[in-house]
Amino acid sequence: MISRIRRPQRTPNSRLRWLPLGLTVASLVVISPCLAATPAGWPAFQGPQGSGAAAAEFAELDNQSIAWQVDLPGRGLSTPVVSGDRVFVTCSSGPEQDRLHVVCLDAATGSRLWQRQLWATGRTMCHAKTSVAAPTPCTDGERVYVLFSSNDLACFDRDGQLLWLRGITADYPNVSNSLGMSSSLVVTAGVVVAQVENDSESYALGIDAATGLNRWRLERPKAANWTSPAVLAEGLVGLQSKTGVDAVRAADGSLAWQYAGGASTIPSSCRLGELLFVPSHGLTALALTDLESGTPKQLWRSSRLSPGTPSPVAAGETVFTISRGDVLTAGSVADGERRWQLRLKGPFSATPVVLGDRLLAVNETGLVQLIRFDDKQAEVTATLDLEDQILASPAVAAGGVFLRSNSRLWKLVGSSP
Repeated sequence: MISRIRRPQRTPNSRLRWLPLGLTVASLVVISPCLAATPAGWPAFQGPQGSGAAAAEFAELDNQSIAWQVDLPGRGLSTPVVSGDRVFVTCSSGPEQDRLHVVCLDAATGSRLWQRQLWATGRTMCHAKTSVAAPTPCTDGERVYVLFSSNDLACFDRDGQLLWLRGITADYPNVSNSLGMSSSLVVTAGVVVAQVENDSESYALGIDAATGLNRWRLERPKAANWTSPAVLAEGLVGLQSKTGVDAVRAADGSLAWQYAGGASTIPSSCRLGELLFVPSHGLTALALTDLESGTPKQLWRSSRLSPGTPSPVAAGETVFTISRGDVLTAGSVADGERRWQLRLKGPFSATPVVLGDRLLAVNETGLVQLIRFDDKQAEVTATLDLEDQILASPAVAAGGVFLRSNSRLWKLVGSSP
């Protein structure tokens, strides 16, 4: 079933204005006051632990690995998120990318459980390579929170009922980024955190997950920034920008600590337990201990582990990056020493995922590469060409890997060794 929100009315003073279901832009629909704990599955961009890794085995990859594939109603760069038996994915369509879609599928079969369509209220201008559906949603198990490059933010329950809706551009009209926004959402301790950083009106928001109202708003560095927040601990979120990383308390937006060494504005930080790997001066490892004591301890810094567009991922004793030259590099978590390198077939936009002793990476042409590794070496053991542009990072849950392209969503399964 497809449910639509009323189409916006055009006026001389605004390209898109609209009143969803008879409400004002600032109006909110509140259904349930309670929130579940962060679920298993793949609830956000870098997975349940923020590391880009999953406790799963994926030994083989071929055409028999495709459990199902379904057509999507539009393009997108957002990673699918998975909660229990449901997969949620966002898309945008139309000549101006002003049709915003949220689709829920059964994780086992790929059957469509529900689809909702919204109309963009903010700017839909973006680079031809990207999409208005670039930010990855997040879920807390009870609700799914979706954000689009047009700065439209919505909350649905698992059954597709709209709980609240915000056109953030109506509140902060000077937000602009000619290439498009892509920072993804996180939710922790009942607060949804969104980074809306750009060259004009740059800020971060802490939004009450139950009501959709602001708990806080922080001024942020004025510069285009495509990185995503990282949950550092329950109720603590890292905001990465050109100046470094600010750790803020989700409850009130207050600053807990700051790393001021500068950082990339494209690949995002990756957390592995009490370590944070920041794309800064190559790659910098910070210890997430004594979080209230000020500047975190820098453990090491390595120019050999510098990531390109994909974010770093980590598992066990190893952190992985893919460089601008399509070279996969493994480094020691303990000291940053390079363990091995392997040239892959690129180019890459999607962040890879770690599956036990395998790493799965998909390039922009849709070539999925399965890499087996140990401490000393790595090799590509299998490939699968999905023959469509893939810029979105994979999700791992419900017994498989979920991959979305410009037109489709796939579930891949790998047999046990």
